[in-house]
Amino acid sequence: MSFVEYGDIIKDGDTAIVFLGHESMFPVKVQHGTVTQTKYGVIRHSTDLIGKKYGSKVTCSKGGWVFILHPTPELWTMNLPHRTQILYSTDISIITMMLELKPGSVVCESGTGSGSLSHALIRTVAPTGHLYTVEFHQQRAEKAREEFREHGVEHLVTVTNQDVCKNGFGVSNIADAVFLDIPSPWEAIGHAKSALKAEGGRICSFSPCIEQVQRTCLAMEEYGFTEINTLEILLRVFNVRTISLQIPDLGKAAEDNSSADFDSSNPSNQGSPCANPQQGTVQFKSGVPLREMVGHTGYLTFATKS
Repeated sequence: MSFVEYGDIIKDGDTAIVFLGHESMFPVKVQHGTVTQTKYGVIRHSTDLIGKKYGSKVTCSKGGWVFILHPTPELWTMNLPHRTQILYSTDISIITMMLELKPGSVVCESGTGSGSLSHALIRTVAPTGHLYTVEFHQQRAEKAREEFREHGVEHLVTVTNQDVCKNGFGVSNIADAVFLDIPSPWEAIGHAKSALKAEGGRICSFSPCIEQVQRTCLAMEEYGFTEINTLEILLRVFNVRTISLQIPDLGKAAEDNSSADFDSSNPSNQGSPCANPQQGTVQFKSGVPLREMVGHTGYLTFATKS
């Protein structure tokens, strides 16, 4: 099993996603002789998982069923154990595009954190690229190495436990892009410039506070970066629902015209919106925004090495 190469069959030692519903799923490490408890009953790894195809519908001991999905960076972002605050797919997608990443790219990242962005970066630069990720916290760095090994991507990533603001990324003039998610990114801009290739490399800094953005932009300008710009991604979800609206009262003449124009017995009108003259309403599908939406997450500052 690998997060960057799809496999058909569930094997012992794989990380799989148990899918109970769109709002309910969790990761599980597949092992011989192990069982997993769900609200639908027990899943026995030896008989219910190992040897089955990913995407299979598995019946639990209480008669309920779940789907077993192959892991992807998107699914991992939704289910990973949180050691830190993480980036989600909304920000990750714009980061990978604005950093101009592709298979074969070399990327430097700090800090590693829970590995949400790291898995997406690895999948983007695979199979010939490489990720150099730096984590200040020793236990988080060790846990990240363990996860990358279990997920079959350790050959695509190098994890370093050090302070990027003092010691840099450990590489020079090879990176196509640098990503910073640290409390004081302005202190690492010089090391980021050293890690980037001679010209044209891209940098991105994620910061929750505008004061951090201001100091980072000043440091980027000081070190000769160009095309400096900051943006924020806000996600607004719409639900598609059937809603009813009253037919407006346009007077007797309009009613006569509408009656003449609309004939329910006419086959051409069979597919038109469901109008009920007695109730005076019409039903149709519409996108309805949620009453609440996620507000500020963080600012993304991008720049180019001239």
